[in-house]
Amino acid sequence: MRWASALSEDPGTPQAVAEAVAALRRELGGERADLVVAFVSPHHRAAAADIPALVAAELPGALLVGCTGGGVIGAGHEVEMAPFHLDTTDLPAASAPPPTWHAAIGVAPQARPKFLLLADPLTLDAGALLAGLDVAYPRSSKFGGLASGGMAPGANRLFLRDEVFRSGIVGIALSGNLRVETIVAQGCRPIGRPMLVTRCQGNVLFELDQRPPLEWLGELHGALPPRDRELFRHSLFLGLEMKEDEVEYRAGELLVRNLVGIDRASGTIAVGAHLKQLQVAQFLLRDARTATEDLTRLLERYRAS
Repeated sequence: MRWASALSEDPGTPQAVAEAVAALRRELGGERADLVVAFVSPHHRAAAADIPALVAAELPGALLVGCTGGGVIGAGHEVEMAPFHLDTTDLPAASAPPPTWHAAIGVAPQARPKFLLLADPLTLDAGALLAGLDVAYPRSSKFGGLASGGMAPGANRLFLRDEVFRSGIVGIALSGNLRVETIVAQGCRPIGRPMLVTRCQGNVLFELDQRPPLEWLGELHGALPPRDRELFRHSLFLGLEMKEDEVEYRAGELLVRNLVGIDRASGTIAVGAHLKQLQVAQFLLRDARTATEDLTRLLERYRAS
């Protein structure tokens, strides 16, 4: 089995697809592409409807799955692929019995599928999705990411085969002679101190340690050095504690989530995750150096294991 990746920075959508595909063909050495995973920067959003046809013309027969992203990095045996798209109305409840999930996804658990998932956090509760999949497919890996680049529901794009969606989730269930090892390098470092979510509703954060989150952000910004103030403008995230079954919070065990909206009048922020009362939260900055160090450390640990 061969894998290849390519990146095009051409501002024209047809030209960018053609350039990336040409690089993929060189890396694949003439082998046919079966699966294309495409991440598209937001400035291509106006031409998003054309992307499936452009890919199909360049790589006929390949299955396309992908989404828009605020930041894009690129550079043997039979495997079965079962693609699917679920909208909010199609998603079973997280507590639904496994057969309900099997029917929605269209994949039997006996196949031991590995799930590549790309979700729009503005229109779908990714946490509920993963909770349901964990119950329905407990022995399966789930990996992927959240579509980004848009600031309002319907602004992101999801790609599957020849269709473009503005909401929900697209995914592929991989099964067969394929082994998946997952490594998560979040590449973020904390700023400020850990705090408790003291008031929230859904994905809207009203208070951290009994104060509006924008008040905390104002104080943080004033205390940062110039380089971090620049990162603050475009690479600010919120980290949330991941393990609900542990009473004690452990530093560094944070799930990184996007800030998807701000209400300056009330001082509240919207987060790309479902929030919970008394959950530990901390603001984070992502930069290239931290991401490189994080990924290198994790890959070296994996190689030594």
